[in-house]
Amino acid sequence: MALFGQSKPSYLGIDFGGGGVKLVELMNEKGRARLMTYAFVDRPVDEMTRNYIDDAQGTAELLKKMLKKAKATSRKAVSALPISSVFSSIISVQKTAKREELEQAVMWQAKKLIPLPIEEMTVDWKPIAVGPQNPDDKYVQVLLTGAAKSLIKKYSDIFSAAGLELTSLETEALAMIRSLIGRDRSPTLVLDIGTLRTNILIVENGVPFVSRSVALGGLTVTKEMSAAMGMPEDQAETMKIDAAAMASMYGAGFPKLFEKVFAPILTELTYSTNLFLGQKANQDKRLDKIILTGGGALLPQLAEHLAKAMSLRVYVGDPWARVVYPEALRPVLNQIGSRYGVSVGLAMRDID
Repeated sequence: MALFGQSKPSYLGIDFGGGGVKLVELMNEKGRARLMTYAFVDRPVDEMTRNYIDDAQGTAELLKKMLKKAKATSRKAVSALPISSVFSSIISVQKTAKREELEQAVMWQAKKLIPLPIEEMTVDWKPIAVGPQNPDDKYVQVLLTGAAKSLIKKYSDIFSAAGLELTSLETEALAMIRSLIGRDRSPTLVLDIGTLRTNILIVENGVPFVSRSVALGGLTVTKEMSAAMGMPEDQAETMKIDAAAMASMYGAGFPKLFEKVFAPILTELTYSTNLFLGQKANQDKRLDKIILTGGGALLPQLAEHLAKAMSLRVYVGDPWARVVYPEALRPVLNQIGSRYGVSVGLAMRDID
């Protein structure tokens, strides 16, 4: 198994989230990703706070059932570590012609920055280039990433029990960049609204320069709706993404109840944007757009609300945009697309 590094042929992308499991199988067809099959399992509201990773045997059995039902053929899989569980930072180290010396410099900084003992972490790094390179520059920027070995072992145990070869683990951020941004080099903010957390990425030239995670997501909206309307949480969950029902309940526009829930996310969006644009190298730049993804991206009028608040173009991302699939599947893939940003990006890893 590789961590963030060199990859092996793999076409199964498997994403564990609070709301369920998403699985997709892609085939390399002359350099294009072709959809072979997909599957998903939704969770009841009262189980959304449980972590799949903490139940290796139960999650493995669930994967076996999903693979069988979807008639998946590949047994090589790529999965993703949650942004909130991964250390990620852009650091500057002195240039050197020898990779060994560069690695020593990176690891020296990693020991100072990573909150856990370095012996308990799996650390990966790669030099990044942004804009024209000055040959006289004495420093190089490096993307430093680390994850706890104990967390990685939990994933390994699940896939081993499911009869799958886990060829690689990477971050959710890299998977979403691959499926939602592709080769677009402009500064872009990705807002991933999951069940339990909302992730904020600011990406330029394919590199996540800002990566933040907020403990607030779609389940928060569900609970607020349940309390305000006096209905069971499972019923509120169903109504949440029903635009017609929401319009009849709250009228046109973004519901005031949702504005309250999203206020902290807007604050975090503003902070993250200022953090990125406030850096010396970015002072002449501006964000190009916001891409929404995750189950919460489909909340009625959310894109319009964020566009007005942030004065930016906002739209729901389409992870299937670079995937070949039967035209008859377009309606259903459009409907579930925002939930598949990570899993599609994982399966594209060796195709893109």
